[in-house]
Amino acid sequence: MSVFSDPALQRAMLGAALVALSGAPLGVFLVLRRMSLIGDVMAHAILPGIAAAFILYGLSFTAMGIGGLVTGLAVALVAGFVARVTDLREDASLAAFYLIAVAAGVLMIALHGTAQNLEDILFGNAWALNSDMLRTVAAVCAITLGTLMLMFRLLVAESFDPVFLRSVGGKGGLAHAVFMGLTVLNMVESYRAMGTLMSAGLMLIPAIAAQFWTQRLHRMIAVAVGIGMAGAASGLWIAFTYNVPSGPAIVLIVGGIYILSLLFGKFGSVRARYFPFRHLQH
Repeated sequence: MSVFSDPALQRAMLGAALVALSGAPLGVFLVLRRMSLIGDVMAHAILPGIAAAFILYGLSFTAMGIGGLVTGLAVALVAGFVARVTDLREDASLAAFYLIAVAAGVLMIALHGTAQNLEDILFGNAWALNSDMLRTVAAVCAITLGTLMLMFRLLVAESFDPVFLRSVGGKGGLAHAVFMGLTVLNMVESYRAMGTLMSAGLMLIPAIAAQFWTQRLHRMIAVAVGIGMAGAASGLWIAFTYNVPSGPAIVLIVGGIYILSLLFGKFGSVRARYFPFRHLQH
């Protein structure tokens, strides 16, 4: 019997595919907006809320998801506020809050849970996905893709030329706020399969790798989604077969694809820069 016939693996693969479909387009915009590290910070900022919900309600994924969403948005808002009322840059403020959030979250789980609870929250347990969770992940995916379609032109303009957008009275602030909200929402949903420490991996690494294969935005999004889905399926198979945490397995697979893209991609790679294909000269 094939391992792919296992219902737990099927649910895990469907959930991870939805996470990749939803998160990869956001990752592309994060990279274009030079916010890759901020995306990673937000993935860690949700940890205290998840830990608090775990302490109060146990392994309730609904409560943990709400807790993570609240703290993720709170960290983004507080970091932005600190950057505006002090001379500290927003990235430095986010870095400080991110380190505090990780330390607080890990300590809370360590004091009130088991080693297995800590491992599942930090590194993911895709086998815990059930039908209700999959419906929630699918709903987040639909909301994300629908919102991105509605705001696509505005996000492109805000990503490439925010100064021009402000000069013509564009709603750049609204686009940024909605975009950050979607990012936090997707980080919260992906932690179930990826864990809080790995949830940014499936969002950002495929997006970074896709830049080596195309320079067109629509194609970049499609390539990033494809890399994310392939990495999720392969990583989950490895995790299922060898009984290792799902999050690190998935991130290492997409990381391997990134290394191959870095070396052999069509644009900006080592191969393209130092060993370009030369046309026949007459």
